[in-house]
Amino acid sequence: MIEYLPRSKQHTELYLTQYGSEACSPGHFHGPAVRSHYLLHYIMDGEGIFEVGGTRYELRKGQGFLIGPDVVTYYEANTTNPWTYCWFGFDGVLADSLLKQAGLTLDSPIFHYEQDDRIYQYFTYMNESKRYHKARETHLTGLLYSLLSLLVEFGPAMPISEHKESRAEIYVEKVKDFIETNYAQKITIEDIAQFIGLNRSYLCSLFHQELNTSIQDYLIRYRIHIACEMMGNAELTIGDIARSVGYYDPLLFSKMFKKVMGSSPRQYRFEVRKI
Repeated sequence: MIEYLPRSKQHTELYLTQYGSEACSPGHFHGPAVRSHYLLHYIMDGEGIFEVGGTRYELRKGQGFLIGPDVVTYYEANTTNPWTYCWFGFDGVLADSLLKQAGLTLDSPIFHYEQDDRIYQYFTYMNESKRYHKARETHLTGLLYSLLSLLVEFGPAMPISEHKESRAEIYVEKVKDFIETNYAQKITIEDIAQFIGLNRSYLCSLFHQELNTSIQDYLIRYRIHIACEMMGNAELTIGDIARSVGYYDPLLFSKMFKKVMGSSPRQYRFEVRKI
């Protein structure tokens, strides 16, 4: 069986285009041909061959193969023990990244999954989702994410990048992420240090060494940057904006804003509205 699905306008980051299953007859083949989207085949029984880029793979139950967009592939069921497989067609801006996390690329298109029957279960759940009316597309997208997360979890270890981040770079990124997530709260440098798990003075020293600025200054500038983006919203008062970026003292907000931008919040908003 096979079901084709309309292109998703809601889930452009990742969406299912089709899914199906087939108990192939001996010698049944497809190709050489190209596809316009990604296609994952998972072998539930039997054997067959898959050819791509001049390489031939002999595959069996518990293995699967990736077909990428616009790549010539050929696959054929064994003549004495033909395979039965299910497949999932999908696309989206996150598809390539998620597949790489699972160790699947055009140069490495084979995967193994023999832990349990969860891949077939996801196929079954997709088929059963026909009973959904309003939420089917979202439900199918969730199942696709679950399928790919399974391949990521049990796939090969990711290769070590040529550029290996230093420990200082990792800590700095954690500080930036914490600030960008929590800038609206009354956070302190001590809060950040406790979150990172480092001594406050040591963390401040690392941060300054990497970015040539202090954590406090980075926090202030990030808050004012977000405040500037809010200035164009006429429904927000200056006080609303101040509280939204973590300043509950309007005088302190005005002081920090002028320090960073060179003008008061009111003057800045007046200039923004003139443009």
